[in-house]
Amino acid sequence: MSRLEAKKPSFCRSEPLTSERVRATLSVLKGIVTSCYGPAGRLKQLHNGLGGSVCTTSQSAALLANLPVTHPILKILTTSVQNHVSCFSDGGLFTAILCCNLVENVQRIGLTPTTVIKLNKQLLNLCTSYLKSEACGCRIPVNFSSTQILLCLVRSILTSKPACMLTTKEVDHISTLILRAFLLIIPENAQDHIILGKSIIVPLKHQRVIDSTVLPGILIEISEVQLMKILPIKKSDSFKVALFCVSLSGDLSDTGEGNVVVSYGVSLENAVLDQLLNLGRQLASDHVDLVLCQKVIHPSLKQLLRTHHVIAVDRVGVAVMEPLSKVTGTRPIGSLDSISPSSYGSVKELCTAKFGFKHFFHLIPNETTVCSLLLCNRNDTAWDELKLTCQTALHALQLTIKEPCVLLGGGCTETHLAAYIRHKTRSEPEGILRDDGCTQTELQLIAEAFCSALESLAGSLEHDGGEILTDGKYGHFWSVQADSPSVVNWPDLLSRCGCGLYSSQEELSWSFLRSARLPFVPQTCLPCEATDSAGNLTLDCFTAKLSGLQVAVETANLILDLSYVIEDKN
Repeated sequence: MSRLEAKKPSFCRSEPLTSERVRATLSVLKGIVTSCYGPAGRLKQLHNGLGGSVCTTSQSAALLANLPVTHPILKILTTSVQNHVSCFSDGGLFTAILCCNLVENVQRIGLTPTTVIKLNKQLLNLCTSYLKSEACGCRIPVNFSSTQILLCLVRSILTSKPACMLTTKEVDHISTLILRAFLLIIPENAQDHIILGKSIIVPLKHQRVIDSTVLPGILIEISEVQLMKILPIKKSDSFKVALFCVSLSGDLSDTGEGNVVVSYGVSLENAVLDQLLNLGRQLASDHVDLVLCQKVIHPSLKQLLRTHHVIAVDRVGVAVMEPLSKVTGTRPIGSLDSISPSSYGSVKELCTAKFGFKHFFHLIPNETTVCSLLLCNRNDTAWDELKLTCQTALHALQLTIKEPCVLLGGGCTETHLAAYIRHKTRSEPEGILRDDGCTQTELQLIAEAFCSALESLAGSLEHDGGEILTDGKYGHFWSVQADSPSVVNWPDLLSRCGCGLYSSQEELSWSFLRSARLPFVPQTCLPCEATDSAGNLTLDCFTAKLSGLQVAVETANLILDLSYVIEDKN
């Protein structure tokens, strides 16, 4: 078939970052993500002008998934952030804002991209080495014999998502449930290599948040009609379970991996139904107590199983098949052929439950490594945001097992890190430069741009026109309300630093964050008594934040290194 119109040539642009349009677009994206950052972040409402669902959020995962981006440079940035969030769940806004700040600050300096990229890599190595070292002044080790630090981490994640619309009491309640759910998926006899179980979030919308709860095992939602058909069953020992991933509806299009033998002159439908009934008789003769099917069970097969006092539950869905396999200790059956006795599993207890207006079938396993978090919230929007936040918090706790430490939040890690970099680049420039062929002057310029990017990121937590201060001992973040008197005794206005670790009643000196000041050595090696005495810290996931820092710098380097953008307009 001939082409209806001539093929258009590709559109080629050199030095894309010099374009005013590109800078303006990058600035708009930065403004969007910056205004979402932190507990006081502003919500964004995303919807299609042609109709469809409306998303109200301040989380990067939901924001970037619903934000249409067309410019290639913005696509690089948003894709990098989305990849980071898909791996670590947390730190998406942190990554995006820091990347935008780095690109913006470096453009003002006028150094060659090669020099900038080399020095950015050196400063990134300096940051990561410091954050991983025992001398780090913004890293706290996690003691798993106490829940204090873990609760603070979960609470910090919950309070940073305002679209969840939680009160202080509700935050405490959900934080406790998330921590309990996390502890339930850790095996009791854990060795060196821990295989975690799974937490399933069960929706219960339009209910009070305080009605949320955690239960061991799996909750399977059933209708009231199904509930009435389930016979009360009690046993002293465990219940035998058969789990099917193949349809038991008699539909010829989905007969699984097995063969259906049909004699001449016999209808296919009757042959399949006979095979299903034979399967039901085998299940009954094998003394199976419960049949669970991912898809549909034929009414005749249900009736047969019911007459043999076998409970049948269908349409459980693909989402719970893996957890059901863990709970029952068996692999899903994918055939209508004769079933091997080894294909059956078991559960400790079966019961029904009602929460709100929903009925559930509750499977309690012999060894609990799967649990159900029954999550309630007042409306659909708040529930969707809370579900995403709970998943982030659970993932952050799991990452803490691999790296048993957390970072100070509330902007304190960023300002402390900026103070540390300024000190190191001034006092030990030779150790940073090595054989890169860069001068100390270039190092100072890039270091200042890097530190300014970190401090601007911390300053993004303030959305109400307040002033940001930093102290000259720890290099922590302090916030002052807007319209405060210009001449004041700072301890009278300040309470605690952003992370909540230090009090303003200590003998500290403060200066405005973006004011000129001499580099100083921030205090390193957090004393144990400091973290033990602080009851309510604001914390960040160590692994997620460290990865976010690396992704932000590497993505900024990639954007700065772009010489041409070639687009196919066909």
